[in-house]
Amino acid sequence: MKMKETLHLGKTSFPMRGNLPVREVEWQKEWEEKDLYGQRQKLNEGKPTFILHDGPPYANGNIHLGHALNKVSKDIIVRFKSMSGFRAPFVPGWDTHGLPIEQVLTKKGVKRKEMPRAEYLEMCKEYALSQVDKQRNDFKRLGVSGDWNNPYITLTPDYEAAQIRVFGKMAEKGYIYKGLKPIYWSPSSESSLAEAEIEYKDIKSASIYVAFDVKDGGDVLDSDTSFVIWTTTPWTLPANLAISVNPEYVYVVVEADGKKFVVAKELLETVTKEIGWETVSVIKEIKGTELENLTAQHPFYDRESRLILGDHVTLDAGTGLVHTAPGHGEDDYIVCRKYGIEVISPVDSRGCYTDEAPGFEGIFYDKANPMITEMLEESGHLLKLDFFTHSYPHDWRTKKPVIYRATPQWFASIDKFRGDILSEIEKVDWIIPWGRTRLYNMVRDRGDWVISRQRAWGVPLPVFYAESGEAIITPETTEYVANLFAEYGSKVWFEREAKELLPEGFTHPGSPNGEFTKETDIMDVWFDSGSSHEAVLKGRSDLSFPADLYLEGSDQYRGWFNSSITTSVAINGVAPYKAVLSQGFTLDPQGRKQSKSLGNTIEPNKVTNQMGADILRLWVSSVDYESDVKVDMNTLTQIAEVYRKIRNTMRFLLANTSDFDVKKDRVEYDKLRSVDKYMMIRLNDTVKTIRDKGYENYSFSTVYKSLVNFCTNDLSAFYLDFAKDVVYIEAVDNHERRAMQTVFYDILVTLTKLMTPILPFTSEEIWSHLQEKEEYVQLSELPGYDTYPDQEDIMELWDGFMEVRTNVLKALEEARNSKLIGKSFEAKVTIYPNEPKAMLLNALNTNLAQVLIVSDLVVEKPTTEVPEEAVRFNDVAILVESAQGETCQRCRAIKEDVGSHKDLPTLCDRCAEIVETNYPEAVAEGLE
Repeated sequence: MKMKETLHLGKTSFPMRGNLPVREVEWQKEWEEKDLYGQRQKLNEGKPTFILHDGPPYANGNIHLGHALNKVSKDIIVRFKSMSGFRAPFVPGWDTHGLPIEQVLTKKGVKRKEMPRAEYLEMCKEYALSQVDKQRNDFKRLGVSGDWNNPYITLTPDYEAAQIRVFGKMAEKGYIYKGLKPIYWSPSSESSLAEAEIEYKDIKSASIYVAFDVKDGGDVLDSDTSFVIWTTTPWTLPANLAISVNPEYVYVVVEADGKKFVVAKELLETVTKEIGWETVSVIKEIKGTELENLTAQHPFYDRESRLILGDHVTLDAGTGLVHTAPGHGEDDYIVCRKYGIEVISPVDSRGCYTDEAPGFEGIFYDKANPMITEMLEESGHLLKLDFFTHSYPHDWRTKKPVIYRATPQWFASIDKFRGDILSEIEKVDWIIPWGRTRLYNMVRDRGDWVISRQRAWGVPLPVFYAESGEAIITPETTEYVANLFAEYGSKVWFEREAKELLPEGFTHPGSPNGEFTKETDIMDVWFDSGSSHEAVLKGRSDLSFPADLYLEGSDQYRGWFNSSITTSVAINGVAPYKAVLSQGFTLDPQGRKQSKSLGNTIEPNKVTNQMGADILRLWVSSVDYESDVKVDMNTLTQIAEVYRKIRNTMRFLLANTSDFDVKKDRVEYDKLRSVDKYMMIRLNDTVKTIRDKGYENYSFSTVYKSLVNFCTNDLSAFYLDFAKDVVYIEAVDNHERRAMQTVFYDILVTLTKLMTPILPFTSEEIWSHLQEKEEYVQLSELPGYDTYPDQEDIMELWDGFMEVRTNVLKALEEARNSKLIGKSFEAKVTIYPNEPKAMLLNALNTNLAQVLIVSDLVVEKPTTEVPEEAVRFNDVAILVESAQGETCQRCRAIKEDVGSHKDLPTLCDRCAEIVETNYPEAVAEGLE
């Protein structure tokens, strides 16, 4: 008979290699066919509800790593909640309107201005839906569970109708108005932009000092004097209508190199240095208020610029006299409005000058900068030209500079309910505390929301105009339009005439002939997604309002978090979310944002095809997502190695419970050995940490670290290491063996459940090898945790032993380094404890040689003299010697009793007894 036939070397069909790229696709298909998501929802009927409202990614192109981080994070939370007593449906969504899709069609040669609007919108819709399908498949491949057959999409008729009703309610409360004021304008997009659509990049700009000659100085200034202004936007000078001064400042008239100029007193030294004046003398001082209503001559147009007072004028830079163009700046607009100065904005939607800027008609504003400075130089009004690099607003989609441009736009008046929004922000649970401050400050400081856009692909503003030009927005008209959109979609707005979009028989005093026109602008896409609380949370019977959690990237403080709370507070009076969690961005190891142009992107599909989705999911759980996350393929390779260790640990447990019948062979807790109880308590503590400090706090890295620590330190490096001497060596039904198998099995079930939110594919694979009643682990409940009656005593004993064990391992390592021993089984260890440690070791009542994996172990009395060669520690000394005897060919320990059994001469007494009792044929035939 062969020796290995007397051993119980674990066997399992659970493979060492996961082959995840292939197997995950098969499992995903199976889960879909069995509708595991639907089964889970049915199981959770009647339970408390937890709603994580999905922020809609934009439907354009395959998902990137940031998408993966976000969606997997959401899936981990939803799976955890679903398995821990909550009804947690997950409805994925997509944002589909807006400029990027128009840009894609333009690149394909589609010319939107040369075709019927409705036809163009249909092309946009088809493209958007194709991208939704593409991204849906990408997310499903990541193992994200949700109602994928019924997502919310911002282009569907029901969603658009809900959005119209949000607009209508805001209009009914007086929050919607039309006004002419300077706003961010993107010439590259030919559209207005909201503050949320602005990002800042460094650009090189001209810096010029310009002299405006006095036209009417009254009794204050001589006619041969000039006002000095400083600007970094020469292109705005054609729109100059005034010069602003601060009423509190002191200004000086100076003679500089033979000419007279006016500048702020405190800035005279700086201005002198910047312009390069050589001889300067102060003629007189003037209060800012004295300059009010004086006039200057525009440097190249036949019109005057009025001196006006403004508190926005500072001494931070410039001259203390601010070039004021109300069509190109918010402060300029506000101060000019006080003086009744009309706005001119001589730049069109493409950024080119109109005929309101004579001499520059049709020229792109940026190209006019050198032309204007050259004109100023020729006329003698340019005092200094320089260039400097500074941060400047850009369109976050086209990445090109924006300008301030006054155009008629529709606004939501934030001022009218700003206080209510701020109050609601204070009530929200900001899981990352600085999120509250960030959004609070944004809302506190923001201007009114520009909600109109001059594009094609979007939801129309439901505004009609009477013959008199009066805008018509009534509850009756918006509800009628909403119903039409619900039936036909928003493209009906462009397919029908205005009268056909109004209720039958509708009349208005401003249209005596019954004629009406309709608005051609569309809504800001943030109004689209910001209406999801009405369209989705309130619009679907399986969800509820407000949501328990919003989770998105940190850029959404200016985006979705912002627009959602704005619209929700406006019409509902409350925030749409109870809690908010934000994540950082994915960066390369150098800290650069991942982009295709830099070639530093990681495509999730590539990772899943090479490594598997569970590797990507495990990576998500490992990172501190509160800040930006650095990642490259090396990072993921390291994560794959961690996954391999977890998998192999679970495989060992499966292999060594393959002959364990959980109903017949289970050993109750009170009959376990002390060390087995210790592992059950450690498992219990791990469950508590993972659930309470990990999942409940959305700290996935805590889950990851606890799981890896338990598998690596508690199991692989300790319990499973010495367990081989029991589960391999002892008889099949030996009590100690069944006790350890009980612990193994409980660990298997517990860890598999705990891992499911993070590693659903691998967890299901493990589950198929277990003896549990649920067909799928996703349909089980997460394990709870208890306090065992003897827990405190057991932990005190084994925590104390672990200190001794650490010292023994150090002594064994020293012996190994000195070539005294090789493997630990070659050692005899003698422990010389002090009194407390001696009591502890005796109280363990455990085969410590087995636990320490040495062939012989002696614990001396505290009074025993410690040999010189022993390694000394605080409370113990350790002597390591070579074990005496022969190596047992079955258990591999070195024992002096090897050979004492005449029929089994290569075995120690322990192994001989096991073989003789359980394999009598081995005695008769002999062992090979």
